[in-house]
Amino acid sequence: MSELKDKICIITGAGTGIGKGIARRFAKAGATLVLASRKVANLDETAEECRGLGAEVMVHQTDVTSEDSVLSLFAATEQAHGRVDILINNSGVFDNGPFHELSLATWQKVVDVNLTGPFLCARSAFRIMLKTGGGRIVNVASISAQMCRPNASPYNSTKHALTGLTKSIALEGRDHDIVCSVLHPGNILTERRAASDTATDQEPMMTVDELAETALVMVMLPLHVNVLETIVLPTTQAYLGRG
Repeated sequence: MSELKDKICIITGAGTGIGKGIARRFAKAGATLVLASRKVANLDETAEECRGLGAEVMVHQTDVTSEDSVLSLFAATEQAHGRVDILINNSGVFDNGPFHELSLATWQKVVDVNLTGPFLCARSAFRIMLKTGGGRIVNVASISAQMCRPNASPYNSTKHALTGLTKSIALEGRDHDIVCSVLHPGNILTERRAASDTATDQEPMMTVDELAETALVMVMLPLHVNVLETIVLPTTQAYLGRG
C-alpha cells in the first residue's frame, strides 16, 4: 500500500499507545516518518518496527512543553526533508483527581502537555506549510472533549480547548491549503491499559490499530476536504449516557 508515499509525517507521542499505532499504520502506507517523544528507548522501538514495514524513519527526542525542543524538532525535519506534509499532534497526559483536591502543579502539567504542546507543534508545522503550499494537522483529543468524565477537570478542560484550537487553526489555514482536524478517541486498549489488572473489567475497548485506520482516512483526503471532527469509539461504550 502506498497511500502516503512521499508524504513527510511528524508524529508526537510516537513511542507508545496511539502514536505508535498511527506510526505503524502510516509506515505501511508508505509515509516518511519523523517520530517524536521524550523517551528515546520507546521511540527507537517504534522506529525499528516501522523500518521493518519499509518506512524511512527519523527519531527526534522532543519535549512538547518546551518551545526550544519543538523548534528543534521542526528545524531538523525541515533540514532533512524540506517540508512537513502531515502533523499528528498526539502527545498527551492524564493526571487528575477530585476537583477540590487538585494542585496547581497537576493542573499546569496537564495544560502544558495537552494544550501548550499541541499549540507549539501546530504553530511550527503551520509556518513550514505556509512556505511549502499547505499540509494537514490532526490533533488527537478525546471523547472527554464531548462528554466530560468525573474527577478529570484538567483533562476534560484541555481536550475541550484543543478542539477550539483545532477550529481556530482550520479557520486561519483554509486560505493556504492548511487543513486542521481533531480526532476524538473513545476507550483505547493501549499498552498501559492492557497491563492494568482492571483493564478487562472496564468499559469496552478498541485497539490502537483500529483508531489508526481512521487517522489514515483523515490524512488521505485532498486538501480541499476536511473532516473537522471525528469521534471513534467502541460501539457498546456508554458514551451518550455518561457524565
